[in-house]
Amino acid sequence: MSDSFIIAVDFGTSYSGYAFSMTPRDEEIEPHLPPWGEEVGLETPKTPTCILFDEHETFLSFGYEAKGTYMKMRGDDARNKLFFECFKMSLYGKQKLSSDLTITAANGKSMKALKVFTEALRYLKDTALKTINNTSGREFIAADFNWVLTVPAIWDPSAKQFMRKAATQAGIVTKGNETKLIIALEPEAASIWCKKLPADGFTARSQGDNTLEQSPGTQYIVVDCGGGTVDITVHEVLDGGALKELHKASGNNMGGQTVDQKFKELLKIIFCDGVWEEYERQYPSEVQKMMYDFTLFKKKDQEVEISCPYNLGKLAQEVKNVEAFFQSVSGASWNEGSIQISKEKLRSFFEESLHSITDSLRGILGKGFNIEFILLVGGYAESQILQQHVIRQFSDQCKVLCPFRAQEAIVKGAVMFGRTPEVVASRQSAFTYGLAVGNRFDASKHRADKKYTNKDGEWCNDIFMKLVAINENVGWDETREHILTPSESDQLTMYFAFYSTEKESPFYVDDEGVEKIGSFVVSTPDTRLGMKRQVKLKLKFGFTEMLATATDVESGLTKSIELDFMRKL
Repeated sequence: MSDSFIIAVDFGTSYSGYAFSMTPRDEEIEPHLPPWGEEVGLETPKTPTCILFDEHETFLSFGYEAKGTYMKMRGDDARNKLFFECFKMSLYGKQKLSSDLTITAANGKSMKALKVFTEALRYLKDTALKTINNTSGREFIAADFNWVLTVPAIWDPSAKQFMRKAATQAGIVTKGNETKLIIALEPEAASIWCKKLPADGFTARSQGDNTLEQSPGTQYIVVDCGGGTVDITVHEVLDGGALKELHKASGNNMGGQTVDQKFKELLKIIFCDGVWEEYERQYPSEVQKMMYDFTLFKKKDQEVEISCPYNLGKLAQEVKNVEAFFQSVSGASWNEGSIQISKEKLRSFFEESLHSITDSLRGILGKGFNIEFILLVGGYAESQILQQHVIRQFSDQCKVLCPFRAQEAIVKGAVMFGRTPEVVASRQSAFTYGLAVGNRFDASKHRADKKYTNKDGEWCNDIFMKLVAINENVGWDETREHILTPSESDQLTMYFAFYSTEKESPFYVDDEGVEKIGSFVVSTPDTRLGMKRQVKLKLKFGFTEMLATATDVESGLTKSIELDFMRKL
């Protein structure tokens, strides 16, 4: 089947979707983005990242259907079902994730995160294939496509590996066929899409009609404003149009969700005396509806008016007159059954998030790069308040651009990335990677407790041999080679243990902050050359993952491992 058949899945914190292309390789790629929401009278590029299971952890529904079903549930029905939303954030900020991680549903019960992610990806995979089969009149299966799965650039490597594992369990790829799945970084995918847009493809423009400049040497910042994370990368355009990462991904968890959370906190302050807590407990699906309505309102820079649900009003009325709840709260008022939030109050919900984005951008702009553009992408970037803030803060230093339908930039760019992954020519290593080796013992520089003796002399164990340094430029498909020799003339195997750390140059592999990420044993059966034997180590950097291969030069015996960033419990 043609390698030009590509399906990209954008698994977002708040919304998820997919796009595909079956354009022949010699033609310009045009991603198709099927709409969602027909069942609820909408037509949107993505569907809410919500998933519903029954009390036995059996998958029921995803997206608008899951949200709608859960919102209609009452009493025990709602309390028994496992409803998850915004669960992607459970992978943020965790180092050395494990397959046994559990996450909590809206009813307080827990489930294994791997199962929740797997079933969500399975649903997106099945929906994509069903859409393609219905429109093409043919019967395609997952193996007929190259798949691209987007993840935040600032995630720990273990979170990226967790998503690959979930995708494999979901049947997107099978064992031995793993190369048909590319893990793409969200801001990179968005960057690739925006590079091809004409001037009128951008809605927010700080100065005149600007496209994203293509000339070699152009440097720009991509700010991927998602529901959960704000993910920032810095790119430079190279000769031929490929991209080089100039600064390793940075960012935080101050995405659009933080604004929603501020709104929820205000409701809790308004409906005090335990009213809001009781409402959340009794009517969780109605709370979901209020929050969903707010996410639509927050895109505009104007006063918000949200209908007060009957049950919330009823619970409040049992305590005191509803108007009385608003008397001591500034920026919010009661207007004949509606909760009104002033424009100033709405803007205040954004302050913490915008402050963090400003700080991050100032930090990068202060590093001496020659930045010409700031590119705002992601669903949260569609907010007028966010766009205006960034333009106000930075338009005197560089041009600020936001594409029309900023929410679609990542998934469309991911399809293009699937065709030409080499478009991101190099990235900066997020960690220092190394190997445990033994060197001749030197009392002046080695710790005595690391000393061991064999018939070939005295050695120091556990020395960290640097393979790649943190912040070092690494080519997208680069291979690094190292030659290693045995520490014993007649040893029949050589043990390789790999480590990662955020330190620049650790001395020993058991120094604080150094993590083991994989190991294997290579047979070295031909001992005739004694300690002059060689084992060749190759470290291959893929799209976002690494493969280590060691080969005994004399016998040709070899061993490979994809470096493992997930913790085994």
